[in-house]
Amino acid sequence: QLQLVESGGGLVQPGGSLRLSCAASGFTLDYLSIGWFRQAPGKEREGVSCISRSGGWTNYEDSVKGRFTISRDNAKNTVYLEMNSLKPEDTAVYYCAAKKTYYTENCYATQYEYDYWGQGTQVTVSS
Repeated sequence: QLQLVESGGGLVQPGGSLRLSCAASGFTLDYLSIGWFRQAPGKEREGVSCISRSGGWTNYEDSVKGRFTISRDNAKNTVYLEMNSLKPEDTAVYYCAAKKTYYTENCYATQYEYDYWGQGTQVTVSS
């Protein structure tokens, strides 16, 4: 049974940095395309970034381009989201999601593509 666990969230001042981790268990990361999503209070969940199963393809939502970096370490079965220059509008619960992908090197930006979700980790950017 594939499970995803996010960690690394917390309270940070504007301009600060955090690194989120998404640890997968029960299935090899080699065949998982991973996406990061976030949901702020009163707003719909939105895509932040995604990475293909080998890491060769990534995508970022416009508001995080140049500030966030997604990466993966398949040996550790973990995907990371490095977040720099954080802004108050980045405050949200961040979720990672997985899609089993055996033959393609796609990165999926839409939440409906994903079958497995973590429980989320809170990121609060405030002074």
